[in-house]
Amino acid sequence: MFIPYGRQSIDDDDINAVVEVLKSDYLTTGPKVTEFEKVVADYVGAQYAVAVSNGTAALHIACLAAGISEGDEVITSPITFAASANCALYCGATPVFADIKKDTYNIDPDDIERKITEKTKAIIPVHYTGQPCEMDAIHEIAKKHNLIVIEDGAQVISGEYKGKKVGALSDMTTFSFHPVKPATTGEGGMVLTNDKALYEKLKLYHTHGITRDDNLLENKSDPVNDGGWYYEQLELGYNYRITDIQCALGISQMKKLDKFAAHRRELAALYDELLAGVDNVVIPYQHPDCLSSYHLYMIQVPAERRKEIFEKLRENGVGVNVHYIPVYKLPYYQKHGYKDVCCPNAEEFYSRAITLPLFADMTTEQVEYVVKVLKDIL
Repeated sequence: MFIPYGRQSIDDDDINAVVEVLKSDYLTTGPKVTEFEKVVADYVGAQYAVAVSNGTAALHIACLAAGISEGDEVITSPITFAASANCALYCGATPVFADIKKDTYNIDPDDIERKITEKTKAIIPVHYTGQPCEMDAIHEIAKKHNLIVIEDGAQVISGEYKGKKVGALSDMTTFSFHPVKPATTGEGGMVLTNDKALYEKLKLYHTHGITRDDNLLENKSDPVNDGGWYYEQLELGYNYRITDIQCALGISQMKKLDKFAAHRRELAALYDELLAGVDNVVIPYQHPDCLSSYHLYMIQVPAERRKEIFEKLRENGVGVNVHYIPVYKLPYYQKHGYKDVCCPNAEEFYSRAITLPLFADMTTEQVEYVVKVLKDIL
């Protein structure tokens, strides 16, 4: 038996939805893309959505739509996947890392404030493990300094902040639909916004910067261009389109998302119960304003024993992982000006962190087994 830290949940409804598209006229850029965008937008209460090929693409076009460019600084968390910072680099901007809070492991609004300079253009808070960040404080800072807020919600879909679904709280929010995320399209991502101007830019950037929209065309009046074939490239965009095949799977997955989320929360509560009071284990804290999607269940163990515990868990069929190495510690960042960066809370957390298995098809018996093995090692 091997229990992975995360995996997709696929049933016959998902398979049949994909097969139906495979038998249809459209495999890509067809009606299922638009339907998927509407399903997710309606779920979170956003007005507009643009589905893309993956979560990194979503972050990239969000930065482009925000006008982030060379000379700008973008503040984000170091405890995240590299894409949360790389998206700024793609635009020629500089990522700046604000430390995390010791309790939630999310970006610390106070440190965001400390890191703001005249070059700061945007904040990218990361809803780490699926627990929303303290968005009221972040929005207050953004308003004070006239900054764009792009929420990296790769792990949070189904999560709530003060009773509202994450996805329509800021200028833009990005989601990922990678197989280990709460809902999957295989690979896929999405940007959501309530701002029509941003939406129009997002649509351009995700498909080569090309449009056929009569309201946007600049040279339509030339008689030689007066035909249904006519299109224009208005920006230097990218081929970040998603397929109807993927979106059919996504639509089917969204129908089960609340069920998936409820089960993840039940399993997390069981972990909390079984690990409560266990020496040398810190279980994750949940902020009272937040309802986590529980994409990940993170514990902390003594740093000097982390490797031993990690390896022995894997030897016993428990597919633990560690999320994440602080981004600025990665070799690329070390070679490009980040050697002197230090976020003490992030580094302390990383030295002690272990990701325990948690996924939609996981059973209570598997949770009990994981905890038993962990207790035996300790």
